[in-house]
Amino acid sequence: MITRIATGFLAAAAALGVNAADIRPILKGGLDTGGDTLVSVTFVGGESDKIKANEGFYLGGGMAIIDEPRSMEYHLTVAYKIGMVSADNGDIDWTRVPLEALAFYRFAKVRIGGGLTYHLNPELEGSGVASSVNVKFKNALGFLVQADWRITQGLALGLRYTFIEYEAKSPASGTAKGDGAGLTISYTF
Repeated sequence: MITRIATGFLAAAAALGVNAADIRPILKGGLDTGGDTLVSVTFVGGESDKIKANEGFYLGGGMAIIDEPRSMEYHLTVAYKIGMVSADNGDIDWTRVPLEALAFYRFAKVRIGGGLTYHLNPELEGSGVASSVNVKFKNALGFLVQADWRITQGLALGLRYTFIEYEAKSPASGTAKGDGAGLTISYTF
């Protein structure tokens, strides 16, 4: 699956006339928020917390392709994303594996772009007293828009917005919108 996506991404880049002057490894991380509430938890003492569909911290990597004129940059990355609620007697984790194919137009200190995100194995899973929470979702295709400040040639800090919807598998049913904003940081070697 990942090989087909990578091949498709490289073929699309070639069709756009990309002369790959530079292919570099990239590391990225970030924090997203927003979307529909998937689960709400009330703790002993009355405090509460919730997990939203776009919520989570992610860490990943992949490759960046910078064209010869250095005006376009393409990213193909895979990450692990997790949102969680933790307590002494149980946890609930919201996990997925986002594959992203993004294209950016580069300015001197800024890059602006967007592309596709495909979330593999989305799952809401509880442990301890929350062990009854176990909802698997279908893989989901969405879109991203992103703007980054290029602090150095390799280091970038940005804002992004995700548009995605998750559909629960049986025995659960229903959908959850995962639209929301986030902060991202990346380093291209």
